[in-house]
Amino acid sequence: MGIAQWRDQLRSGEVSARELTDQHLKRIEAVEPSVHAFLEVTAERARADAERIDAARAAGEALPPLAGIPLAIKDNLCTKGVRTTCSSRMLENFVPPYESTVTERLWNAGAVLVGKTNLDEFAMGSSTETSAFGASHNPWNPERVPGGSSGGSAAAVAAGEAMAALGSDTGGSIRQPASFCGVVGLKPTYGRVSRWGLVAFASSLDQVGPFTTSVADAAELLQVIAGADPRDATCLTAPVPDYRAALEQPIKGLKVGIVRECFSADGLAPEVAAAVMAAAETLQALGCELVDVSCPRFNDGIATYYVIAPSEASANLARYDGVKYGYRSSGSDAAGDSLAQMTARSRAEGFGDEVQRRILIGTYALSAGYVDAYYKKAQQVRTLIRRDFDAAFQGVDVLLTPTSPTTAFAFGAHAEDPLAMYLADLLTIPANMAGLPAISLPCGFDSQGLPIGLQLITGVLQEPRLLQVAHHYEQAAQVMASRPVAPLVP
Repeated sequence: MGIAQWRDQLRSGEVSARELTDQHLKRIEAVEPSVHAFLEVTAERARADAERIDAARAAGEALPPLAGIPLAIKDNLCTKGVRTTCSSRMLENFVPPYESTVTERLWNAGAVLVGKTNLDEFAMGSSTETSAFGASHNPWNPERVPGGSSGGSAAAVAAGEAMAALGSDTGGSIRQPASFCGVVGLKPTYGRVSRWGLVAFASSLDQVGPFTTSVADAAELLQVIAGADPRDATCLTAPVPDYRAALEQPIKGLKVGIVRECFSADGLAPEVAAAVMAAAETLQALGCELVDVSCPRFNDGIATYYVIAPSEASANLARYDGVKYGYRSSGSDAAGDSLAQMTARSRAEGFGDEVQRRILIGTYALSAGYVDAYYKKAQQVRTLIRRDFDAAFQGVDVLLTPTSPTTAFAFGAHAEDPLAMYLADLLTIPANMAGLPAISLPCGFDSQGLPIGLQLITGVLQEPRLLQVAHHYEQAAQVMASRPVAPLVP
C-alpha cells in the first residue's frame, strides 16, 4: 500500500501507528544482517513518536499528512540529538544540536524516524563501497551494490525496512541507486527543497529528494519538504503547487523527447536500452508523441562534473581541520605537531581514499594558474549544457533516457578503476549541471532479474509535469507486478 492508503487506515483506526512502526522495526531486525542499509536504528524514538500519533488520533485531533509513516533518513542530513556521520570517521561521533529543514518538516507532518541510512563517505561514490562503516547490499541480490551515494536509503525502501526515505543527489545519487534497487527516486529542481542542515558536498549541485515505492508517494513527500526557507539563500521562493493533484492530469498529446546521445553512450547495456525504449513505446500508446532530440553536450556532463564537484568539495571540506569539531588525530598532541601537521594528520586518518582523491583534484583545479583552465572552463561548459536543455524543451515537454548504463554491478567490480565507477553517473549528471528536476522509476528487468531504471527530465520547476508523466507510465506498465523474481533478501 502507498502512503495515502496507510493514512486512511491510520485515521480510521484499522491499524495503529505503533503497529505500523513495529512491523517495520521487525523487518529491519530480520534483513539488516544481509542489507546493512542503516547506520543507526532509532527504535525507541520511533515507538514513542508512533504512540504520540495514536494518542492524538484517539483524542480526535486532526492528523498531519504523514502521520505515523516510518521513514529513513540519509546520514548526511542533520537530525537533532541523533548522530549524523556522513559514513565518515571524520564525523563518527557528531551529534547535531539542530534539525535540518527537510527533516523538521517531515516530523511536523507526523512522520516517524526509524533510522539513519548508510551512504558513500560524504556522498562521494556510486556504490556505498566508500562508507567507512561497510557497504550496503542490494536487496535484489546481496552480492550486488545498491548504487550510491544514497545506497542505504534506496536499499531500505526496496527491502521494506521503511515506507520511504530521503537521500541527496549531487550527480545522480538518488536516481542511480533507485534504478539499481527497483524503487522510485526523485531529484527536484535545484532550490525547490532547502539544503539547510544537509552536510555540503558540492553546494551548486546538491539537492534533497525522496525514495519511495511509487510515484504517488514521491509526490506526497515532495509536497511536505518543498518550499522556501530563509535559512537557505539558494532556496527558491516560488509557490509550491499541489503535486498530488497533478498525478491524474491527462498526458495525451504531450511530447516526449528521446535523447539521442544517451543511446549511443559508452557502456550502455543492450538490455537497458531495450527496456527504456519499450517504456517510450508505452508512453506512445498512452497518447504521447515521441520526438528524437539531440543534446550535443549531454555526455560532456561527466567531465564537467568531475571538475566542478571536487572543486566545491575541496572548499566545503576545508572546515574539517581537527580543531572545531569532527575527528582529531590522537597522535597529534603526543607528537607535538604544529597546527598544520595536526590538521594534515587528522585529515589523513579521518577521510577515506575517495574523499581525499576528490579534495586533491578540486584543490588542484582551483589552484593559481589552473583555475581558468579547469574550473572556469567547466563552468562555461555547464552553461552550454543548460542551453542544450533549454533548446530541447522548446519542442518537447519531457525528456526520456536510461537512468544508468547498466544494472547493479558486483562488489569490487570497479575497485581498481575509479573512472569506470564515475561512468555509472554518466546519464544522471547532466540534470544536476542544469539544475533540472528528474525522476527514476523501474521500467523492466535484465536477464538476471535485476531492475532497470527509466529517467524522465523536465524543465525548471516542472515537477508536476514530471510526476504526471511518471505516474501514468507506472500505472500502465505495472512493472513490479511482472517482476521475474522477488528481491532475494528474505
